[in-house]
Parts: sequence; structure tokens; C-alpha cells
Amino acid sequence: MVSTVEIRLGVTTRRRTLETAGLLHPRPEAVTAALFKGQEPFFLALYKIQVKYEMRRAHILDGASVTAAAATHGYSRAAFYLVADGFAERGMLGLLDERRGRRGPLKLTPEIMEHLRAADLSRSGAELAEEIELVYGVHLHRRTIERARHR
Repeated sequence: MVSTVEIRLGVTTRRRTLETAGLLHPRPEAVTAALFKGQEPFFLALYKIQVKYEMRRAHILDGASVTAAAATHGYSRAAFYLVADGFAERGMLGLLDERRGRRGPLKLTPEIMEHLRAADLSRSGAELAEEIELVYGVHLHRRTIERARHR
């Protein structure tokens, strides 16, 4: 049998590990599902991925409504559907949070970046924007070029 002290030490270690990996549940105190009440040391309300998975399972296998499953796992109904969609698209990887929005400039291809690196530093962003549009057919704002040159 595992002692209370051993469980506490394990939770502290798991918390640090989850925190480092960015996997802490944003509101573990809101998780009221029976699995996470402490009888089973495996289930930890701090572990966001586990809570999301169990939220889906509670709906699919236990027959809990979407609203009830979301509420007992510390999520909103809208968040439940985002989790379900992510899981449907990517499996377990879909339970990971991803950064929202674009991931950098879309038009700055490696070829255009090489062109900018080779360009004389005395040339303005506006001049280079015109040149890139003529050569590559890509319209870039002068500030995009200026920022790219400082990377």
C-alpha cells in the first residue's frame, strides 16, 4: 500500500514535471469528477491532458452530457468541443494545446530571405519591397522586410 507521504511527494514531482512541460490544468480546483478525488493516485487534476481525455471518456462511455462532462472536468462546453475536434483530427496529440494564430510571416520564403540577406544594408525596406515584387511577384510591406533583416 502506498502511504500518504509517498503520494504527496509523487504529486509534487509530477506537478513540477507538468509545469515544466506546460501541461498543467489551468483550473485544477474546478475538476470535481470522482476519478480525480484522490482515491486513485494515478489520476491527477493538475494533468491537463489526462483531464481532457477523461472528460471525453465520461461523455462517450459513461453517457454524461457534454455540459456535465465539461463542468466536472473544469472546462466549458465550448472547450469540450474544441478538445473533441482536436482528438478526432490528431488523436492524443490533439489534446495538446497549440499556439493560436499564424506562425510567422507567410510570404517570406527561404528564397526571399536569401535575397534580403544578400541585399546591400543601405537599401531601404521600400526599395527592396518593390524589387521583391518585380522579381518574385510577392507583395511585402516595407516593415516586414525591415523586421526580417533584423533577425
